[in-house]
Amino acid sequence: MISPNTIQQILSRIDIIEIVGTFVKLKKRGTNYLGLCPFHNEKSPSFTVSPAKEIYKCFGCGRSGNSIGFLMEHEKYTYVEALRWLAQRYNVEIEETEVSPEQKLQQQSAESLFIINNFAQQFFTNHLLNTEEGQDIGLSYLKQRGFREEIIKKFQLGFNPEARDSFSKAAIQAQYNIELLQKSGLVAIRDERPVDNYRGRIIFPIHNQSGKVVGFGARILKTNDKAPKYINTPENDIYVKSKILYGSYFARQAIDKADECLLVEGYTDVVSLHQAGIENVVASGGTSLTADQLRLVKKYTNNLTIIYDGDSAGIKAALRGLDLALEESLNVKLVLIPDKEDPDSYVHKVGAAAFKEFIAANKQDFILFQLSVSLKDAGTDSVKKSAVVNQVAETISKINKAEDFTRQQDYIKQSAELLKIEEGGLHALVNKFIREKITSEENKSNRKESHDSFAPPAAPFEIEDDAIGLLNRDEHHERAMVRSLLEFGLKEWENEARVADHIFTEIEGNQLDEMFDNKSLVDLINTYKTMYDAGLEPNAKTFLYHEDFALSALVVIVMDYTYEISPNWKNIFERKIATRDDLYKEEVFSTLNYLKLRKIKRMMDENQRDLEQEHTMEEQMVFLQIHQHLKHMEIELTKQLGTVIFR
Repeated sequence: MISPNTIQQILSRIDIIEIVGTFVKLKKRGTNYLGLCPFHNEKSPSFTVSPAKEIYKCFGCGRSGNSIGFLMEHEKYTYVEALRWLAQRYNVEIEETEVSPEQKLQQQSAESLFIINNFAQQFFTNHLLNTEEGQDIGLSYLKQRGFREEIIKKFQLGFNPEARDSFSKAAIQAQYNIELLQKSGLVAIRDERPVDNYRGRIIFPIHNQSGKVVGFGARILKTNDKAPKYINTPENDIYVKSKILYGSYFARQAIDKADECLLVEGYTDVVSLHQAGIENVVASGGTSLTADQLRLVKKYTNNLTIIYDGDSAGIKAALRGLDLALEESLNVKLVLIPDKEDPDSYVHKVGAAAFKEFIAANKQDFILFQLSVSLKDAGTDSVKKSAVVNQVAETISKINKAEDFTRQQDYIKQSAELLKIEEGGLHALVNKFIREKITSEENKSNRKESHDSFAPPAAPFEIEDDAIGLLNRDEHHERAMVRSLLEFGLKEWENEARVADHIFTEIEGNQLDEMFDNKSLVDLINTYKTMYDAGLEPNAKTFLYHEDFALSALVVIVMDYTYEISPNWKNIFERKIATRDDLYKEEVFSTLNYLKLRKIKRMMDENQRDLEQEHTMEEQMVFLQIHQHLKHMEIELTKQLGTVIFR
């Protein structure tokens, strides 16, 4: 929705050292900058930022990307959120593209709700900390619960006064729209008068991934059987309960570093654990886990540990959403707090160190725990035990991704031992559930296609792992060719032609597919050529910040070139240290010739295989002549390169 003109303005002002330096302490080292990686714990710096290439790379954990990618990875922003962060940083006014009246109305409503929630949060926090009523009732309650003032301020906790319309009056006086105040859930209309919905309650603001307040949880303080203990914001344009985990904004970096997310039920559980120094924790708000919440966890880690009360209600709550977690390929563990305690009370009782030790020592595998609980409930009832077998087989069938095959087999083996049944029989039952699911999905797809005249969109190309690619010498040469095009394509070649003109002349037509094994690089070259032929002037930065994330990620890999020209290589004529910019023609020439040599070598191998087959004398002579011609071309190219490439 952000206009291309605005995006270009943002990209033109980006300074990767300034952006990354906001979050990481960097020191200059040669032409690059070095610091401790923010994505994993390390004592010796291996996190490198290149201002020339506008990319970062950690040689410890392997993470890499551009400025926008860093914000998305470190702050867990979406692409648009990262752009808005940069626009604010560089004082760029955001221009929106044309949208439908309905979309525009929804955007305006969402923006207004954010503004109202921000006003409300400040109102509630101010009343908690700076008014006599807030201090006597709200703050004293929180301190009695063991919360220190710094953690109260961190989570922006607040207090809504007991009076009928304290907040309503303040909001209306500040000229906020009464209909939007109702939509936010902060205000209700009773007897034709606006009244506060959360009066006399402690307020827990709920933040989204960028730290904006999307809603509130309000806890009652008075003992009143008729009133609910908690009131939550009703769903609206910015608050969808199934897509939010309380505390995720404050926990995101800790989860990333610990590579584990602790999930609890309540707001106070999260605040208490954060205060104890256990910051990789979020809360589901006491509801069953949803697919959207689990995907939010997966953005940070594949390891989820659920910490719930040890009573029967807590166990049942923990088991809900298990299948969804397995389908997201999360490694799920369960910890049950003993002695009718919850995480909030237990961490206050035993202290942070003992709590951490308890969690580490009492993690139970989710599937095997569910099986043992179900078996205990079934007892000696054969019908119930049969249902347990079906249940565990269906649960294990959810682990059906290729990379999870070994994990699935381990579960089948361990479950068969607990059930005291044949492993082969349980394996067959698991496969039956998998087949049924596949058949069901195919039927749904067929029904959809019969009503849909459009073909499904092609899947985006995948980018192979960088480490694997570096082991492949051919891949290395292909990337070098593309890097030359991106960096030097607009430079002069000869006779008023540019480097890009020369490259496209050399590899025109069908040669691209023949010369490149990595079809993703072919797509990148074709995209460059389309833009170049249209009169645009694409360069590395154009693609580094391309809206197609796959293309942008590929360029990060291509530009991640760790070799520098030796300072000992002097330019004879100018008596100075040569740079890649000085020697760009040599680099373009070399990378093209490497690919040509590889193509010739492959043609020679194919010709040799044909020659080894039975042929007439005339046919054999043709194959020998082809071999001699290819060999001559190879010799000429290696002479030009000044080295022997193939033996």
